Amino acid sequence: MKIVWGITGSGDKISEVYDAMLNLHQQTNIRIKVIVSKAGEQVLRWYKLWDRLNESFDKVLVETNANVPFIAGPLQIGKYDLLVVAPLTANSTAKIAHGIADTLVTNAVAQTLKGTTPVLLMPVDQHLGEVKTMSPNNEVFVIKTRRIDIENVARLREMKGVTLLGSPTDIGARVSELVKLE
Repeated sequence: MKIVWGITGSGDKISEVYDAMLNLHQQTNIRIKVIVSKAGEQVLRWYKLWDRLNESFDKVLVETNANVPFIAGPLQIGKYDLLVVAPLTANSTAKIAHGIADTLVTNAVAQTLKGTTPVLLMPVDQHLGEVKTMSPNNEVFVIKTRRIDIENVARLREMKGVTLLGSPTDIGARVSELVKLE
């Protein structure tokens, strides 16, 4: 199985997502190619995960523009078995929900959904109210989700070919389900 893992510019649960993807990579024969948005690279560096990511995965590609590195076409025609985007920022969630494909990750999702490759997304803002999250120096702080962000996540739930992940712990289970289906 071959997976493309997209990372956007959210720090929320980034360490847990990294651990889940690394575990998946180490415990299975699944090959994972990582694509990172420009903001994603900044956040990974801020959380001191950039070097670890590059040491752990063979292919880590950083966005130059919406179509470089070229991954959308191979995803669309089934050269990969799955696209996972985790974490997915509220900004990228809104773009995907409204059909905007102007970044590497949003374009990859849009083009993948035109084919038959499944897409797993883990939006960071899934529940209205306050959410505790962790800063790069391991301080807990609270963010408030906005109603518009929840509405955009609801739009994603309605999209054919998209499965939402509630947390990083869902990644391994969902991928395992898909592997069993093959």
